[in-house]
Amino acid sequence: MKKTLFTLVLLAAAMATGAAQDKTVQKILETGRTDNQVMNHVDILTNRIGGRVVGSHALEDAEQWAAAQFRSWGLDVQVQEVGTMTVGFNRGPWFGHVVGDTNMPLHFGTPSYTAGTKGVQRGHVVIEPKTRRELEKMKGRLKGAWVLIGGESNGMALDASPRGDSLRTVQKARIDSIETLNQEIRRHNAEHRMLPKALHETNTPPALFYREMVEAGVLGFIQKADLPLKVHYDRANCHNLTWDTLPTVCDIKLDAHQYAMIEQKVKEFADIELEFDIRNHFSPVPVKYHNIIASIKGTKHPDEYVILGGHLDAFDSATGGVDDGHGSAIVMEAARLLATSGAKPERTMLFCLWTGEEYGLYGSKFFVENKTVPLEKISNYINRDGGPLAATGVTVPDAMYDDYVKICAPVMNYDPRMPFTVSRRESPAGPRPKRAGGSDHAYFAMNGVPTIGFQETDPLGYNFSYYEIWHTERDLYNRVIPEYVEYSAVIEAVVAYGIANLKHQLSREGLYSE
Repeated sequence: MKKTLFTLVLLAAAMATGAAQDKTVQKILETGRTDNQVMNHVDILTNRIGGRVVGSHALEDAEQWAAAQFRSWGLDVQVQEVGTMTVGFNRGPWFGHVVGDTNMPLHFGTPSYTAGTKGVQRGHVVIEPKTRRELEKMKGRLKGAWVLIGGESNGMALDASPRGDSLRTVQKARIDSIETLNQEIRRHNAEHRMLPKALHETNTPPALFYREMVEAGVLGFIQKADLPLKVHYDRANCHNLTWDTLPTVCDIKLDAHQYAMIEQKVKEFADIELEFDIRNHFSPVPVKYHNIIASIKGTKHPDEYVILGGHLDAFDSATGGVDDGHGSAIVMEAARLLATSGAKPERTMLFCLWTGEEYGLYGSKFFVENKTVPLEKISNYINRDGGPLAATGVTVPDAMYDDYVKICAPVMNYDPRMPFTVSRRESPAGPRPKRAGGSDHAYFAMNGVPTIGFQETDPLGYNFSYYEIWHTERDLYNRVIPEYVEYSAVIEAVVAYGIANLKHQLSREGLYSE
């Protein structure tokens, strides 16, 4: 009799827990339809705070704001220090135009942690020297000049580090030897009337005489860049700068069409001047950068975890609306939906806004390598980075399939225009990755943690192109698709909550082949 009574009590408790969970899920779905705040989060991150480069006041502001929001919803918050920039960088406005009759505005950008102008600076334009002979011939002309350099920008700054100087020294020796041969050919051709010998190609890399041109007093370097413009950062130097070693010469990435026009005028010996006002500013004190980690503690298994993450940092030629403002906003809104629904997950849920993703996955790497939580206790990590599309499905190994069908049942028809599907993985499992790359899931996957994310699609036909905005000047608030991110926040909240309430951690069987 006592055993029967005990069994009935357990059954009643389980039914009560199940009913409470169902009620929580219904509340999430209802709030997601009637009071979805994800676009408000995107608005604040992009239009009020702006581009969030590591080491900038904007990223510091975003960290403080996000932490305050999580706390206001009743979540516990950990501000996890990840690293320090020796000096900070803050971008102001930038302007440029062709001086003269056309007064044509210039379309350009400058990588973060590169120099601005000293007020408004005007100068003539020259094409960079390709050999020492050309350098000697034009060195007096370099002072006060804007220098057109070769190559096509990939968004990164010119390498002005000691390593860059060493690489250029090697290239100079190569060019010098070729030029010695060419001098002999020129003499031969001048002395003989036979068919002249062709000169050897030098294939000079861009800004070969970078240091010499800086010492000669150039105002800056201009390199052509395809549209939409990609403007990144000074990868080689930004972590080693001091207040005494700040860059002094501008590094401009110019619209390829305008570059071609200006280059042609210089080749035609036309007098052309450019004027720039570039307000790139530095902070004289070290600037720390942080992960923001909010949590809802598990009621039964507080030492087991379900994690949602996106990265808070963004390049600052635009405002980081898509990459990854929308991902951070989805993580935040999933947390809000759960908190306001009264969710009491059985496992601890973490909502992580990573730092330094664009500079090398700094935040997520720090979290994993410092074992912030036991990696074997993570049931799943869900990463949100990429396009602002709809999370319309998930593909899982066989061992997870039944669990996911149960977990995802409440959202299968949440929006009939965007039905959600659960599929079995058909291809064989691949090996566990050995190298980081892609996004913040990488270090989790390298350590065997499940990183089952969602298929993100464009079911309503908005024709979104990720590569139009990826790391470009067009990564703005208006490139985020409200219907999709609002929908995805609800999906993430419900599915993550379902994983947190399983009677077991998700199986890792068949996740990787080794």
